[in-house]
Amino acid sequence: MFNALLDFAARGLTGAGWVTWLVYGLIVTQLTIFAVTLYLHRSQTHRGVDFHPVIAHFLRFWSWLTTGMVTKEWVAIHRKHHALVETKDDPHSPQIYGIKKVFWDGVSLYREASKISADMEKYGRGTPDDWLERHVYGAHPYAGPTLMAIINIALFGAVGLAIWAIQMIWIPFWAAGFVNGIGHWWGYRNFESSDTATNLIPWGFWIGGEELHNNHHAFPSSAKFALRKWEFDIGWAVICGLRAVGLAKVLRVAPSLDVRPNVHLPDADTLKAVLTHRFQAMTDYYRQVIVPTLREEAAHAGDSIKAVPKRLRRALADGGRWLDRDKRAQLEAVVEHRPRLRVVCDYRARLMALMEQRGADAALKGLQQWIREAEQSGIRALQDFAQRLKGYSVAASHA
Repeated sequence: MFNALLDFAARGLTGAGWVTWLVYGLIVTQLTIFAVTLYLHRSQTHRGVDFHPVIAHFLRFWSWLTTGMVTKEWVAIHRKHHALVETKDDPHSPQIYGIKKVFWDGVSLYREASKISADMEKYGRGTPDDWLERHVYGAHPYAGPTLMAIINIALFGAVGLAIWAIQMIWIPFWAAGFVNGIGHWWGYRNFESSDTATNLIPWGFWIGGEELHNNHHAFPSSAKFALRKWEFDIGWAVICGLRAVGLAKVLRVAPSLDVRPNVHLPDADTLKAVLTHRFQAMTDYYRQVIVPTLREEAAHAGDSIKAVPKRLRRALADGGRWLDRDKRAQLEAVVEHRPRLRVVCDYRARLMALMEQRGADAALKGLQQWIREAEQSGIRALQDFAQRLKGYSVAASHA
């Protein structure tokens, strides 16, 4: 009897070996990733997709079982992040708290944010409020991970406890630390969004597609995160699979940009497309106007574009918004000593202001005036961009 108890403690009910442990660990951790990215993030927070009640409830149950997170809290904190991104009120911005704090201790920032009840009510609206949420999931969040520990130990004995420990750090590390931290610190950007969000890699396998964080910040309500032909979002692949069998309904995906030929005067369609694709427009402006102008100025001076430090060159994309005082002064000096660069930077600032202007009629008149002046500027790159911009149109979605 005693030996049997020892054997159970060591190997659990399954008596499984390391291959089973590894496969089980990968399955349960990736299920947790899917519960977060598909249910909490894309469905509950941004309303990009609806799932069949059976799928939705399973994902809600699994997130409670393996993380103890309350749906309303997670949703509220993430919505607040988008609403106040990179400000002192952002729950987890590396620009405010520092990369080390967010990466290694992002979970404590989450807990602090969850204590602000007014924010939970303001940003957490529309989340489940049924009997299970009020009396089980929301009332006893730590009961889920406790139950998960019991299940793991019963299945695998002492090894089950180790697997449980990995499960408990999986989301705090990959979501609270890696995506929220590194995803606002390092990577590539398809869109010059009004924050520091980056795409970590173009192939979102490991973290459910959350690797494509810049794409998500450019189009938050899109159920699909991969927006370039070479990018892959495994979360979107799962959604498409569920949709194919009637278990998911896609509500929103990022609109595509079309460029109409031979448009002589910007119209309402142009304005709509410019506002919808503002981040794409500003990205195009940086790549097609600012960089060529800087390169041309350098060539005229008998210098290389590399004479301007890479960080300052990149900062021209957003006017140096994220630079400290000293670096911003250096950027201003770079611009001041390059007249044509100063002109295109001024045009960039004016275009940004137009996108924030209220009133469609005033905004359209302002855009028409901006394009007329750009076409008369004598700067070829700016003229070509203005010609393309007035043909902007929102293409029909085919997702």
